[in-house]
This record gives sequence, structure tokens and C-alpha cells, in this order.
Amino acid sequence: MFQLNSSKKGMGKRQLPGAYHLAVSTAYIALTSLIAFWLRKIVNRFFPENTLARMLILELIAAGELCACCFELVIVADNFGIGMYAMFLFLLTIWWSLNWGDASACPYTHLEEVVEGKLNVLIAGAKIFAEMAGGLLIFKYIQFLWQLEISSTHKGRAFEKCSADLQVPAVLGAVIEGIATCLCRLASRAIGEVGPKYGVAYDSFVGTSLVVAAFNYSGGYFNPVLASALKFGCKGHTASEHVFVYWIGACIGAILSVFLYQNSMIQGIINRFKPKVD
Repeated sequence: MFQLNSSKKGMGKRQLPGAYHLAVSTAYIALTSLIAFWLRKIVNRFFPENTLARMLILELIAAGELCACCFELVIVADNFGIGMYAMFLFLLTIWWSLNWGDASACPYTHLEEVVEGKLNVLIAGAKIFAEMAGGLLIFKYIQFLWQLEISSTHKGRAFEKCSADLQVPAVLGAVIEGIATCLCRLASRAIGEVGPKYGVAYDSFVGTSLVVAAFNYSGGYFNPVLASALKFGCKGHTASEHVFVYWIGACIGAILSVFLYQNSMIQGIINRFKPKVD
């Protein structure tokens, strides 16, 4: 669907572009985040709190910001290596946690709420649709920025043929995405409940570490909307394999985390870290 090619092979073996090119990618990410920040301000001002319209628009904005930033992170990974990519992702995850509010830009969080009886199926579906819309629409914005070719790292990327990040069989890819998503959600729930100082940074560190661990196998997306916005229709896997790995795999892992989190053993471990109330 989208024209993107993440050439992971050989990263670090060629001469890395200079600081100017990294500054351009940084500026694009900062610009995207700033636009999304002010769009949220406008929505929060003109739409009443807790209305469906406001929730859907905020999900659309969050998904657009997520996917736009991650498109640029592919440029960072291709040209500056996985270490720089991880540092950017770590900082961005903290930013998103602090600024998105109740928006998640991730379909399985709404499925979790449905399983827990906290959310209506129709509303969950509407939120997922809004997230997909945000992810799909944002590429025109990225394509415009890349067409400017301010940096040589963007040269030809706006219309380049894309290739899949799935480097293992689809079944194994789904297992990787599912297990990593499950672990990520368990950690996020536990950190949120324990409420440690710098909890947002801990949560970001766990998520970033899991992404890096899966990077050369499935791509480490752990978010169906993000995976589809960046890689649906790319050469290297079929549409059904993409859905199986990045939608079914991740969603099963997320839903499994809901039940695992209720396990007495896991609850016992979490209770050890909770602050004691006098």
C-alpha cells in the first residue's frame, strides 16, 4: 500500500550520514509532534469532554502522530542504526504517554476494555476505525515532506517500493508479536498500578527494549494500526499473512495479558512492589 523500504541489512557497515541529516529527521519528528499537540489543544477546547466525537478525533490525531513519527524513525534506523532508533523511540514513547491522555492509537487496548466489560463493542469499533483513518491518511503528509528531499536520506523515498519487515515464517512472526505485546501490556498494567516514580520512563524502556528485541524478526510493531500504515501491501508477505501476524497475533497477546494479569501469582508479585499504606 505505502511506498516504504526499511533496509536493515548492513546497518552500521556503511558510513553514516552527518549530523545535518539527523537534524532534518529530528526536525520532521518535532514538527509532527508540535502539529499534533496544537490539534489536541483545539479539539479539547471546542469539543465537550467525554463525547464520542472528541474521543474519535483524538484517537485519529494520536494514530496520525504515531505513524508519521514512525515513518521518520525508519529513516533514522536505516541511516543511523538501531541504537539511535531506540533512543528516539524511547523519548517519543514518553512524550506520547504524557500528551495523549486517554487516546491510545492502538486497537487492542479497546479490545481489552471490551473483554473487561468497560467498553461497548460499537464504540471500540468506532475508535479502531478512527485510528486506521489517522494511520492511512498521514502518509500524504509524510510523502510531501520526503518529496522536498531537504536531506539526502529522503532522496527517492517518497515513491520507493516497500518491503516487509517480517524475516521469519508468519506463524513465528505472530508468536513473536503476540508474546511481546502480552509482555508489554503486562508491564504497562503493573507499572500503572504500582505507580513508581518515573513510571512513564520505565514503561517506555520496557516497550522500547521489546521493540529492539523483535526488530530483526517481525519488525517489532506491537500495534496493528502502525504495522498496517507502514507495511500493509509491501513485498515479502501476503495480505493474509500481514493480518495474521500484526493484527491477530498482537490482539491475542493483548487479550491474553488481561487474563494473565488477574493470575494470583502475578498479583502477588505486583503487591510486593506496591507502596505500603499505614
